[in-house]
Amino acid sequence: MDGILKTTLLGLFFGTFGTTIGGVLGIVTKKNSNKFLSFVLSFASGLMMSIICFDLIPEALGISSIYSVIFGVLIGIVTMIFCDIVVQRKFNKKADECNNKNDLLRTGIIVSIGLAIHNFPEGLAIGSGFEASLRLGLGLAIAICLHDIPEGISMSVPMKNGGMKKSKVIFYVILSGITTGIGAFFGAIIGSISESVISICLSFAAGAMLYIVSGELIPESNKLYKGRMSAVGNMIGFIIGIFATTL
Repeated sequence: MDGILKTTLLGLFFGTFGTTIGGVLGIVTKKNSNKFLSFVLSFASGLMMSIICFDLIPEALGISSIYSVIFGVLIGIVTMIFCDIVVQRKFNKKADECNNKNDLLRTGIIVSIGLAIHNFPEGLAIGSGFEASLRLGLGLAIAICLHDIPEGISMSVPMKNGGMKKSKVIFYVILSGITTGIGAFFGAIIGSISESVISICLSFAAGAMLYIVSGELIPESNKLYKGRMSAVGNMIGFIIGIFATTL
């Protein structure tokens, strides 16, 4: 029980820490640097790819069959696609109606709710990762924490521009990250059942992260900045990820 509690607290910390940093950056900076944001996104994508290739998939294959691993990866991808569809529908609907401060404020709140839903499977990945090994769990937590920074920015900017108090903006940003801790709690419980379940959970995490990298981080990074900085960030993240997985 102590292990599950520690995993939950770590998931809660890393989930709220990344979004909070992003929220603070969104509030204090008058004009966010696309070059910097592109670097952060691409760095997180490179780090995640290293964890997928050299940690999650090999660890899952070592304790279960290739069929279980493929099944877990597919479930992870489908889950993240579903989360993205839900978020995009709500966000686009509100964005189309966004003609004044009140509408902009509602948009920010809708984004925060959508991202809170989005953070649950990420927490599940952290929880199952810690059940496999401390190193893997920490690697996942740090990668997801970095990924949450631009999400915090995407929440705080419309809320701030919509007239919400800075203290309330930070409150909503932190609140959206709490679901990562909840996901980590369930991931630790599910992962403690058997090695086969851990394998599926790790594969699920790999699939979820693969979709995040391919469907969110890399496209958004390239859209924000067309220069070499995004490619450099991706390579640095990948190399650091290789180094981290060998420790």
